[in-house]
Amino acid sequence: MWSEPGAFEVAPGVHRIPLPLPNDGLRAVNVYAIEDGDGLVMVDSGWALDEAKDQLEAALGTLGKGFEDIRRFLVTHVHRDHFTMAVSLRRLFGTKVGLGLGEQPSLRHLMHVREDGNVADLRKWGASDLAELWIKVMHRSDRGAEALRDYEEPDEWLDRGVLGLEHRELEVVPTPGHTRGHVVFVDHTAKVLFSGDHVLPHITPSIGFEPLRPALPLGDYMSSLRLTRQLPDLRLLPAHGPVTDSSHARVDELLDFHEQRLEEIGRAVAGTAFETARKIGWTRRQRRFDDLDMFNQVLAVGETAAHLDVLVERGELTRTENAGVLEYSA
Repeated sequence: MWSEPGAFEVAPGVHRIPLPLPNDGLRAVNVYAIEDGDGLVMVDSGWALDEAKDQLEAALGTLGKGFEDIRRFLVTHVHRDHFTMAVSLRRLFGTKVGLGLGEQPSLRHLMHVREDGNVADLRKWGASDLAELWIKVMHRSDRGAEALRDYEEPDEWLDRGVLGLEHRELEVVPTPGHTRGHVVFVDHTAKVLFSGDHVLPHITPSIGFEPLRPALPLGDYMSSLRLTRQLPDLRLLPAHGPVTDSSHARVDELLDFHEQRLEEIGRAVAGTAFETARKIGWTRRQRRFDDLDMFNQVLAVGETAAHLDVLVERGELTRTENAGVLEYSA
């Protein structure tokens, strides 16, 4: 029921607002409205869709507020379902938008419609046929127009530190992994963690799916999880899924999951990341790789590569390059 429309108070003066996503298995994205004096500060914004905009307006209306009352958007990362509504509403109302400093290279890459790094990565991972399908489906003639329409630079780049609002403070904590510039926000007084896609209650986020993939995205993600574990145990306010009471409990589960996945992938290693991905199960239902749709196949190959590279870093596998394709072995 977490995806049902409305505005739900999850801490004093903090309201969770689920917004719809188009044909997305995640069902919805949670944005959070923080009461701040006579205005609002939003954590994340949603996808710039008419349906989402209408739903956000209706939810704010139940709080006696409108778009003009939003003073600031604080965005956890650059993915479309978190960032683009903020850009759209800024054009209408001049609302300030903040985004993690680590997202600067990826955002500028998107805005200038440069070569899709996902294609080069797929070829490197031995998935050349999947790369060609990705090009066919994703590289439409209007791709450049979409990038220019949906993306703009923020008003402020957020780095580690404390943001002073009118009646509360939020600590900005960089948590690279899901994206290279992901940040979370901590309200120590209210004892809540606005976790974006870094810590989700029911699923583990995709790792390193971005146009400028870092060298070791899973290593970055697990380090960020350990950093989050060093924070106080907070109420978890995620971008997808219901609010839960213990950030520590979920972080421990995610770290355990990835250690188990590393062991599984280490046992299954079969040459390229693509070949290895086809040997293991996906989702809780352990679905076969060939039964996944194209988008999830791309995510699966990237996830497999991220785990293989950590195993190489740990000295458990070796990696060689043959005609531009990476091959892994025990």
